[in-house]
Amino acid sequence: MAIKRNKRFHAEIPTSSLSDIMFFLFLFFLIISTLANPNVIKLTLPKAKSNETTNKDHISLSVTEDKIYYINKVQVPFEQLEQTLNDMTTAANDKVVVVRVPADNKVQDLVDLMQMGVKLKLNFVIATTK
Repeated sequence: MAIKRNKRFHAEIPTSSLSDIMFFLFLFFLIISTLANPNVIKLTLPKAKSNETTNKDHISLSVTEDKIYYINKVQVPFEQLEQTLNDMTTAANDKVVVVRVPADNKVQDLVDLMQMGVKLKLNFVIATTK
């Protein structure tokens, strides 16, 4: 006597965990995409093999807490800063300027310098510490 089964085996793929994974991936990419394009002033950084140093000496613009401006360790008044930057970048054929501003200074001081850089079509790099 031959007994037959009424139920056949059907292959199933469990997909309940896939929806959870897709939800977490969606959240991850959503958060990363908002961090990738913040509303800040864009700075063009020089290409380097490491993110701590540059491969050559660029023009240095330093600002003290008393708003005294130095270009390559030479004091320059603010009124002559734009013309001096233009002359030095043309003479050196280097459009990259390293800006050193203390953390205590106002943001407006840095924005004023950035506006000069945009006007002269310079690439400003803000120097920081670790």
